[in-house]
Amino acid sequence: MTSPGPGSPDARSRVRSDGLTGGLSGELTPSVVGSLAISVVRFAVGLGSGSLALLADALQSGLDALIALAGVAAGGLSNPRPDRDHPYGHQKFRTVGALASAALVLFAGVEILQAATTRLIAGPAAPGLGIGSLVLLLVSLALQAVLAAGGPGRRASGRAGPLALSTLVLASLGLPALNRIGWIDTALAVAIALLLLRQGWQLLRRNLPQLVDQIAIAPEAIHAVAMAIPGVLNCHDIASRGVIGQLVFIDMHMVVEAEDLPTAHRITELVEEHLEARFGPVRCTIHMEPREYASSQITFRGTHG
Repeated sequence: MTSPGPGSPDARSRVRSDGLTGGLSGELTPSVVGSLAISVVRFAVGLGSGSLALLADALQSGLDALIALAGVAAGGLSNPRPDRDHPYGHQKFRTVGALASAALVLFAGVEILQAATTRLIAGPAAPGLGIGSLVLLLVSLALQAVLAAGGPGRRASGRAGPLALSTLVLASLGLPALNRIGWIDTALAVAIALLLLRQGWQLLRRNLPQLVDQIAIAPEAIHAVAMAIPGVLNCHDIASRGVIGQLVFIDMHMVVEAEDLPTAHRITELVEEHLEARFGPVRCTIHMEPREYASSQITFRGTHG
C-alpha cells in the first residue's frame, strides 16, 4: 500500500520547493557580479605582470562566479515535484550541476599545478607591477573582503581561505622585499591550486551520495517514528534515498493492527505525517503485510564501499 499522506490522494506529491528555485538569482547577483569583476581585474593585471599566482587567483574568483551561476541554473531545473516523464522529480539536476562544477574546479587546480611546475623548471622570474595595477588590486581585495564578510548567497566562512591567499598574493607583488623573490609567486600559485583541489573534492563528497542513492535517513530513526504510531505492530525492510530538507523517498514493509483497509490506510497516513514532521518533505511507499510476515530485520544487511 502506498500512503498518499494527508489531505488529498495526490498530497504525497506535495513537497516544499521554496528555497530551491525561488529568489536565488536575486540573492546571488551581487556575489556573482563582484566575483566576475575581481576575476577580470586580476586576470588583466596578471597577464601584464607575468604573475602566475595572480592568474590563478583570478581563475579562482571566476570559478566562484561560474559555480554560483551553475547552482542557480541547476536549482531552476531541480524542482522536486514529479511529472509524467520524471515521476521521482528532478532533484538530481542539482547533483549533476554540482558534479560538473567539481570537475571544472579539479581541472583548474591540476592545470595551475602543471603551469607552476613548468615555471619552476624554467626558473621563476619576479613579476613586475605598476602603481596603477597595484591600486586596482587593492580595490579588488577590498571588494573581496566585503563579500567574505557576509556577502549575499554564500557563507562567509567559505571565503576566508581564498581571501587570505589573495592578501598574500597582493603582498608578494606590492612589497619590494617579497617581489624580488621569484619563487614566492609560484609557491602561492601552488597554494591556490591545492585550495581548488580541496574545494573540488569537497563538492564530490557532498554530492556523490545522492547520485548513488546512499541512505538519506538512518532506518532506525524511521523505525522509531513508525513504531510510535498507534496501530503499527511491525516495520521492517526500511530504505531511504534523497536529500533531507529537499525530498526523501522512503520504502518500508509494515504490519498494522487493522481488520479493514480504510483503518490500515489511515495508519499509514499518520506514519507519513509524522515522518514529514520529523524529517521534512518525504514520499513514502508502505507495503502492507499480514502479521505472519513480521520481521525483526529493520533494514538490509551488509555494507559496500
